[in-house]
Amino acid sequence: MISEKIENLLNEQIQKEFYSAYLYMSFEAYFANRNLNGFAHWFRVQAMEERDHALIFFNYIHQVGGRVKLQTIAAPEWEFQSIEEVLTRQVEHERLVTASIYNIADQSIQERDHKTSSFIKWFIDEQAEEEANAEQNLSKIKLVGENDGRGILMLDTEMGARIYTVAAPLSANNQA
Repeated sequence: MISEKIENLLNEQIQKEFYSAYLYMSFEAYFANRNLNGFAHWFRVQAMEERDHALIFFNYIHQVGGRVKLQTIAAPEWEFQSIEEVLTRQVEHERLVTASIYNIADQSIQERDHKTSSFIKWFIDEQAEEEANAEQNLSKIKLVGENDGRGILMLDTEMGARIYTVAAPLSANNQA
């Protein structure tokens, strides 16, 4: 059994992960409207990964005898001025998610909840990767610039090659 505080933090994280998926679908729509289908695809895959993260938290809460309490998902922003703005917002958003994950980790350590401490480690590692990917994408668009059509098309092709894979904790339990 987990504490009420940990249960609440995990339920809040489910909401944050579903919001992330929703936000990244908004980014996908922005890029699709600009006919940048590679960027759109990259964010579609990212949205699917965020949905997977929410499901991992969902499954964990049940596994440890907690109760899932789904929360309202706010509408994401959908008006953007540039590719760089979208990619900057992704970096900022991933940093917020990382802080939330760290909060769960800190609380689990404080409570000596070793199950949750072990569980959350996968997300700490995942967030390091998420932030690095977001920062790399932002760095590339800054390098190319918004006015270099060839460079943007090259990045669009690169981003379109991304492949979705089921998150390890879901595939390991056949719960995708």
